[in-house]
Amino acid sequence: MVIKDSQPFSLVEDEGFRGLIHALDPSYIIPNRQALKKMVALKYEEAKRKAKAEMEKATAVSLTSDMWTSINTDAYLAITCHYIDDSDKMNTVLLDVEKFPDRHTAENMALVKKNVMMEWAIKDKVKCLVTDAAANMIACAKILQVRHSVCIAHALNTMVKKSFDQVPALCDIRNKAKKVVTYFRSSTSAKEMLTQVQKEMNRPARKLVNDVETRWNSTLHMLQRLHEERQTVGASLASLKTDLAPLHAQDYEAIQQILCVLAPFHQATVELSEEKRVSGSKVIPLLKMIHHSLLGEQNRY
Repeated sequence: MVIKDSQPFSLVEDEGFRGLIHALDPSYIIPNRQALKKMVALKYEEAKRKAKAEMEKATAVSLTSDMWTSINTDAYLAITCHYIDDSDKMNTVLLDVEKFPDRHTAENMALVKKNVMMEWAIKDKVKCLVTDAAANMIACAKILQVRHSVCIAHALNTMVKKSFDQVPALCDIRNKAKKVVTYFRSSTSAKEMLTQVQKEMNRPARKLVNDVETRWNSTLHMLQRLHEERQTVGASLASLKTDLAPLHAQDYEAIQQILCVLAPFHQATVELSEEKRVSGSKVIPLLKMIHHSLLGEQNRY
């Protein structure tokens, strides 16, 4: 339960949990936090042995890797392995999520990745390393002497963001939308008003979605939800005492056009983020689809 639901070790010290277990079985002795931690560590070693045994059968593997930042702004390097088993089924194993206090140089990352590959006995099986297009990631692959491939889904989202940033009118609409969304997400009275208006209009109670720098497709999701809730948002703003500038009809018309342009990028990202099947063969058809879709939008306007 602790592993499956990512529960904290302190769960075994919670009064309510202890009361529940006692009601189910008064004779059961709940392990303390330290004992539970050891039990989880044993489960990890058991799962690791099984994963290693399965990966030994693989003749070739690919790795994906990225840097992550925790809520406490600590840096972590994640490395995931992908391979095809005897049943032609794609398997994924998270090899390591290691705290990375060192400078994010290609040499430092290559050292960690090399140690992980040695630990899992896959150094001679790695055929490709997939990362973003950061210079240190590309240089890291060269040091490891492993073929490098840029994550196409990441590249698509980077391209969309850069394209947005180069068009002042789009930036203005995004910024106006972000201000409205931030207001409704940070103000208690605004949130309550929106919920009330949604109820009065017989619409489901749905929160607005904010644009997040590191989250793929978040601009699309923000604009999409705001466009869907344009009537309830407008009515709520009219009832609230705020100097916040509302979005006008022409803004929502522009948002609708933006959504039409961004939709194929979102669909491609979802397809390329497939975990159960190999998505590499989809790249060219998906890029063709995006190109065809953009030409269609260009001819419409």
